[in-house]
Amino acid sequence: MTTPELEVVGLARTFAQNELVPHAAEWDAGKVYPAEVMRKLGELGFFGLRVPEEYDGLALDHETYLMVLEEIAAGDASVAISLSVHNSLPVTMLAAHGTPEQKERWLRPMARGNVLAAFSLSEADAGTDASSLRAQATRAGDEWVLTGEKAWVTNGDVADLYVVMARTDTPEDRRRHRGISAFLVPAGTPGVTPGRREDKLGLRASSTTTLALHDVRLGREGLLGEENLGFIYAMQALDAGRLGVAAQAVGIARAALEHAVRYAGERKQFERPIGEFQAVQFMLADMATRIAAARELTLQVARERQRGDRVTQRASMAKLFASETAMWVTTQAVQVFGGYGYMRDYPVERLFRDAKVTEIYEGTSEAQRIVIARGLHSD
Repeated sequence: MTTPELEVVGLARTFAQNELVPHAAEWDAGKVYPAEVMRKLGELGFFGLRVPEEYDGLALDHETYLMVLEEIAAGDASVAISLSVHNSLPVTMLAAHGTPEQKERWLRPMARGNVLAAFSLSEADAGTDASSLRAQATRAGDEWVLTGEKAWVTNGDVADLYVVMARTDTPEDRRRHRGISAFLVPAGTPGVTPGRREDKLGLRASSTTTLALHDVRLGREGLLGEENLGFIYAMQALDAGRLGVAAQAVGIARAALEHAVRYAGERKQFERPIGEFQAVQFMLADMATRIAAARELTLQVARERQRGDRVTQRASMAKLFASETAMWVTTQAVQVFGGYGYMRDYPVERLFRDAKVTEIYEGTSEAQRIVIARGLHSD
């Protein structure tokens, strides 16, 4: 890793410790979206982590990018998922499939921190089976007209741009995943209405909403890539998205371990720090080992992706292992804290709640196992 790359990771670590850690509990308790902190991250270039240099981005390699996300997640997982969704999905799809005009319009302001993007695939009845989505895009002369309702949109009411997946086949000729296209929908377009923020178990400082589309009219420039290939683009981008969630999970787990180690050195029972008892030492050792394994798997897959290897199965492995590691490690951290770990006054309770969703979004653990098993049969 070069010196500039190390400097970006170091900047992320310093920012997380100074700007996120002191406020994360307050944001969580009040369900406060940290708009000012996001503005600062945008000014520092963190909205352009994966944007190509020719559009003013940092163009980080996959490994460095995930290391940055881990640092941000260790400070506040809510902020990390906002950055991850923006960089891993809309940026990836635009850079790969956008026209020169679309890239100029959107990637440059993204990199400069002026545009935060959201990705809108899921619907209330189309989660794991995302290809069954119902939002419809219909041609009307030189325009596209979008109608439908999307669900669980991260950055839903704060985004400046939505990458929306909608059907471009017809009700009479449904083609499943081959009848879905990707659209660039600017916030504020007539007919685009974000719903109220969801009241979530964890990641309470991130914005998650529904998105209503009522006769939303877009010009030809609204179509991203080729018609009917949007779902394929989305699945390709989800490799990056799943690695982003894996890095987020590692960051959550690392923060929980750091709190547990510190607490074990301070908390005394039987006139000794509990960290001197072998039972606690073994818990901490297992936590550290699993985190190290999750991190190395995630970064190895990132290096493979950087080489151009196909990593769909491996990205699912990383996402599965890292998210289940985060859930296991945060559970152990609560146990180390004992009764205090169950109290909202202590940070591991929040980390425990934040960890759970990493086993659900960007594909559930069950969906990851299906992808992994399918890959075994195709080898």
